Amino acid sequence: MSIGSFVFMLHSHLPYYRKAGMWPFGEESVYECMAETYIPLLNAVDDLLNEGLKAKLTIGLTPILCEQLADEHFKKGFEKYIGLRIQAAKEDEAKYANYGDAPNPERHHLAKFYLDWFTQIDKDFKQRWQRDLIAGFKKLQDQGAIEITTSAATHCFSPLLSEDESILAQYKTGVENYKKHFGRAPRGFWLPECAYRPAQNGREGIEKWLYEAGIKYFFTESFVIKGGQTAEVRRVVGPYGSVQYVPSKNVGETGLDTYEAFWLKEYPVAVMGRNEEAGYQVWSADHGYPGDGNYREFHKKDDKSGLHYWKLTSKGTDLGAKEIYNPEAAHNRMRENADHYVGFVQQALTEHVKATSEPGLVMVSFDTELFGHWWFEGVSWLKDILRKLKQYTAIDVMMASDYLEANPPQTTINLPESSWGSGGHYQVWLNNETEWMWPIINKAEAQMKEVAQKVAGADALTVRASKQLARELLLLESSDWPFLVTTGQAKDYAVERFNGHAERFDEIYSMISSGKIDEAKLAKIEDVDTCFSEISLENFAPLSKESAVKSAAKG
Repeated sequence: MSIGSFVFMLHSHLPYYRKAGMWPFGEESVYECMAETYIPLLNAVDDLLNEGLKAKLTIGLTPILCEQLADEHFKKGFEKYIGLRIQAAKEDEAKYANYGDAPNPERHHLAKFYLDWFTQIDKDFKQRWQRDLIAGFKKLQDQGAIEITTSAATHCFSPLLSEDESILAQYKTGVENYKKHFGRAPRGFWLPECAYRPAQNGREGIEKWLYEAGIKYFFTESFVIKGGQTAEVRRVVGPYGSVQYVPSKNVGETGLDTYEAFWLKEYPVAVMGRNEEAGYQVWSADHGYPGDGNYREFHKKDDKSGLHYWKLTSKGTDLGAKEIYNPEAAHNRMRENADHYVGFVQQALTEHVKATSEPGLVMVSFDTELFGHWWFEGVSWLKDILRKLKQYTAIDVMMASDYLEANPPQTTINLPESSWGSGGHYQVWLNNETEWMWPIINKAEAQMKEVAQKVAGADALTVRASKQLARELLLLESSDWPFLVTTGQAKDYAVERFNGHAERFDEIYSMISSGKIDEAKLAKIEDVDTCFSEISLENFAPLSKESAVKSAAKG
């Protein structure tokens, strides 16, 4: 008899980096994640399937990430990148086999480890996955091993968009992109930054536009379901380490928990809340598994080869004092951590069923790039827990849609204004350093709606320019730019990228408004921002009067 269900959700997203720099910010970020996360993840799910075990993971792939993984430009770039990694490992292997008069056997061992590792990744990309990772994900979904969810086209921060048409265009473009890549309609959706806005000031809640786009469910943070305060201040592993979680204010306890899914009250869209304790066990840099001293240190690389030769050692160890990495010791610790996590989830569900006499749900959600890229051993850990959950527990590992089909929500809920960011509010994306961005975005939204309303019957070049205008708006709306400014990780780069899309939008809008479209300039812009070939201008057009009246009445 099952004691409950476990839904493991991975959210995969990277900004649009095409022809926008290489390192430290740019295309190399995509190549690193392909090598360290996406290919190893595909391999792990496929390996389990070959063992007779369906992983049953729920994997979100944002549309803008799908566009990059499917792009021949990135495929060629990845082959060049992996070739350079192999060459660097070869040179280090020779170097440390005869390091002057004192060979370095530990580094020689690691150089050989990386040479074998990168060579295998190169082989997997070209032979196992035929240079097409999106086709690989589709194959595994078609085989029932995973469920793939979609998201807003460019990971926009939905609540801060001023036009409902812009929200719907982001969502519908995401759905249409999913259909292009995966040959079916999506059911699940990752709400970017978990950013939610309830119905207010005459505007519909976010679920209205999810419903209009055909979405059946989405995910949210624990405190959004439970009420109370967001999690205590803590450091987290991965790209969000510089964002502090601080207590929220004026959020009352709801009496609900995350051991079940819920319906939104106004529209038949379901929501699942992340289990805070089970997530914290992985996310926390201080108490989670990735902070173990045996695991590979992400931040320190060899000055010449760029290879990672060091382990975390301890949380307080300076980079200069890090000890040498041992893959075998890390593997042993990974298996111990997998054992612990399986026991942790089993205990949580056992305690819930004892307390309620009902099997419950533990849903955890993480950024996919944490596994492999930030936490090098993470994909192996994930593969190990999926095996052990199947072999040693009475837990049903389920994809999100399967869980909802087997356990339809019994309770409706109103969600508060929220995000995963500091205090559960919007301030990571709207603050003194980023407030200048939003009037630019909001003005462009209104101009895009104007163009979309007039484009019917226009000549082919005007339609073409209007579609590129829509692409620039989507890219301008990406939540990545204000996030990177706020965290300081890549402030100058983010400002440059934001301004670049704003300038290209203005240039195309001026062409369309004047009726004088410079085809050569347009083609130059199209060559860089070439995403979403399926883009539909209808998605950006003003909503019908009937929809507007209904929205105002409900608000």
